[in-house]
Amino acid sequence: MQPVRRTNLIAQVTEQLRAEIRSGRWAVGSRIPTEPELTELTGTGRNTVREAVQALVHAGMLERRQGSGTYVISTSTLGGTLTEYFADAQQRDLLELRQALDTTAAALAARRRDDVDIANLQQLLEERHKAWDDDLEAAITADVQLHRAIVVASHNAVYLEFYDSLLPVIEAGIRARSEKAGEAYHAEHVDLVQAVIEGDADRAARTASCFFGSMIAEYPDTR
Repeated sequence: MQPVRRTNLIAQVTEQLRAEIRSGRWAVGSRIPTEPELTELTGTGRNTVREAVQALVHAGMLERRQGSGTYVISTSTLGGTLTEYFADAQQRDLLELRQALDTTAAALAARRRDDVDIANLQQLLEERHKAWDDDLEAAITADVQLHRAIVVASHNAVYLEFYDSLLPVIEAGIRARSEKAGEAYHAEHVDLVQAVIEGDADRAARTASCFFGSMIAEYPDTR
């Protein structure tokens, strides 16, 4: 980030913060720098930084968490709109949507992943496994980022943009299930990542589909 010119400061700082999010340097689920740190990074005043951050909170890209900081919840303004739209959605319906999205992403990732993708998937899988029993919040963040990393490995920018817009909803679903049942699904995640790394598109898609299918089965279809 670079110091900005003294004209239209709030708009310029807002755009710089948005660029950090869209580039992935501030990943979904991560905490952004504090106001004093942002003030130093941008060379502007705290009020300017506060207004810029608030603009992205209103846009649905950031979320303030009392006593914890400000976190990235979406890479686009579409995320806030979809979060409101899906707020009252049935969990089964959301899981069926995720099954479709993640199954296709897994197949594409298995065909297109590169060395950087493989290293990222392995790291996130390890972080998820290590954090699960001791730090549920960190485990949930790693879980969200692991599934996103599979979409990243598909190397389809449109797919990633749409998936990112759903991340707040996806994270909320993962948190609700984890707090309710505590099921880790370690073996399923290992199998999915391994299929992607090995370039087996059919197995990756089948593993993702079965993984979500098992969760969908927990919710009876009352229609």
